Amino acid sequence: MSTTTTTSTRREFSSDIAFTPAVKAIQNQKGSRKTYARMERGGAWETAVTPELAEYIADLDMFYLGTANAAGQPYVQYRGGSPGFLKVVDEHTLGFADFGGNRQYVTLGNLSENPRAFLFLMDYANSRRVKVWGTARVVEGDAALESKLSDPAYPGKVERAILFTIEAWDVNCQQHIHPRWSQRQIAPVIEQLKNRIAELEAENKHLRTKSLLNQTPSKE
Repeated sequence: MSTTTTTSTRREFSSDIAFTPAVKAIQNQKGSRKTYARMERGGAWETAVTPELAEYIADLDMFYLGTANAAGQPYVQYRGGSPGFLKVVDEHTLGFADFGGNRQYVTLGNLSENPRAFLFLMDYANSRRVKVWGTARVVEGDAALESKLSDPAYPGKVERAILFTIEAWDVNCQQHIHPRWSQRQIAPVIEQLKNRIAELEAENKHLRTKSLLNQTPSKE
């Protein structure tokens, strides 16, 4: 059984971070509580980075970060970078370099008064998604950490680092995920198609030239 402790809450199961009494009551009403109760008794959700999660994260070039202000108003922000820009710092911590943007600072403001955060890790190409619950904090002025989390090949300007402490994570079902591919994923396929088109055009030109040379001159 996985047990998670926070500064204010001790949970019987790690999945209780999402399966609150209100959620469990609705699960009872809708008929799914027994299934999830068996899952809880069997070990509930992971609370640390596993090799499988680390491998999954290493290929991601985007994710969604959810925060909320002190009043509970939620906010979800898209984050993008080079593949693997979300990094494993240790078995309980993920981190990423925070690039300059539109300077609204909604996420930073939310985290200044409410550290609870959520990561939605999407792999559209393979119809996979991972949900991660925890807390996040902003780290300003730590050049060593920024260097560790940054990618010199990515053009974005690093302004700070954000560290995410994992409390629980779960692999979501694949239902209803429409596959989508990034430019980097389709670029090799497009290049192959371009090369094949060039080969066919060259072959066609050769055959046309050969056909013209083999034509019998017309008699007058």
